[in-house]
Amino acid sequence: MRQFLKRALQKADDLKPEQVRNLLNLSSKEIDRLETVMDSLIRGVLVCDTSHKLILANKAARRFLSIVSYEQGRETIWSVIPEESVAEFLAQTLLSTDVAEEREFYVDVNGMQRMLAVSVMPVVQDRQISGSVILIEDITERRNREARLRQMENLASLTTLAAGVAHEIKNPLSALSIHVQLLKKALDAQEKLCAANQATVESQGNECEPYKYFRQSDKYIKVLNEEIDRLNRIIIDFLFAVRPMNLDPRRGNINVFIKELAEFVSFELKKAGIECVLNLEENLSDIDFDAALMKQVFLNLINNASAAMSGGGKLTIATEDAEGEEIITIADTGKGISEEDFPKIFEPYFTTKEAGTGLGLTVVFKIVKEHKGEIYVESREGEGTVFTISLPKPQPEQLLIAYKGDK
Repeated sequence: MRQFLKRALQKADDLKPEQVRNLLNLSSKEIDRLETVMDSLIRGVLVCDTSHKLILANKAARRFLSIVSYEQGRETIWSVIPEESVAEFLAQTLLSTDVAEEREFYVDVNGMQRMLAVSVMPVVQDRQISGSVILIEDITERRNREARLRQMENLASLTTLAAGVAHEIKNPLSALSIHVQLLKKALDAQEKLCAANQATVESQGNECEPYKYFRQSDKYIKVLNEEIDRLNRIIIDFLFAVRPMNLDPRRGNINVFIKELAEFVSFELKKAGIECVLNLEENLSDIDFDAALMKQVFLNLINNASAAMSGGGKLTIATEDAEGEEIITIADTGKGISEEDFPKIFEPYFTTKEAGTGLGLTVVFKIVKEHKGEIYVESREGEGTVFTISLPKPQPEQLLIAYKGDK
């Protein structure tokens, strides 16, 4: 097109008025097309002449830099940009004839904080600098993705380190537990010896001095054993929460699984005065799930429900067949979750129980996610809590239609 216009201009004196009008129309259409292309770009583009006067600003650039209006070729580029930091940067860079690549700025774009990368480079025509072009890119999402990736990498490193530390703690805890048991046996033996001498000592009106300490040793050793067991439970839960899971999913009917589980916990629930009701939809499709891990999910939720119904109540487990997924709900009539605690229930180490580790619901969340499922919770203080789990149905295999030319 440019070559055509050059040739036409060379013959301008010989052109008839009709030909000139056609040429102008053609040039106008070409300019409109170029402007449309420029305005369609997601990057901002600014072009200025050798005097740094703004001669072109596409739609993205005007939006990024809040440029309301400008007089083409009459105003310096920095005078039309309201954002002071960007305006100062362009003035300094252009006046010093520098080149800049992806200088980052936080700017307000339509009321939202965005990060922009601004690059400045010369426009070279016929080996002469005829102006400058400024490219502007919104890199907010890219930077957010990079930040999330760094967080995930840091978390992975921290998880590996924490798992190693927890494993190292578990070993001495096991040794402590063994030696506490040995200590108890030694103290029991010493107590028997002391008891044998007690009659002789009492006849003299005294008490065997070590004997009164032996009588208290059981209490101290019981505390030690309880604390060792508690630390072991915390470490086991922690290791389970941070280590990658090796799912072993098998095709099965979730209703059958729930019935077996309900029978397993029935004695404890009756003992606690809790009525267990099953509302299971018939003819439920088989799905893929790891029975051992899913058992841990249900036991955690049932235990939480039992703790919330300390004076007895009703536990309802229901299933429902939905499009592409199966829905399982576990509802209790317990004390519910307070508005203050509700946002934190899946966070690690958050617990309202005196002896809780705060990792139960974290593990539940992780297992459901590993099954590519979702878990939701609804609760009202004083009215009860409902946990809803959705698990995906197996997708039917799609067979490719063979191309007729294949043999």
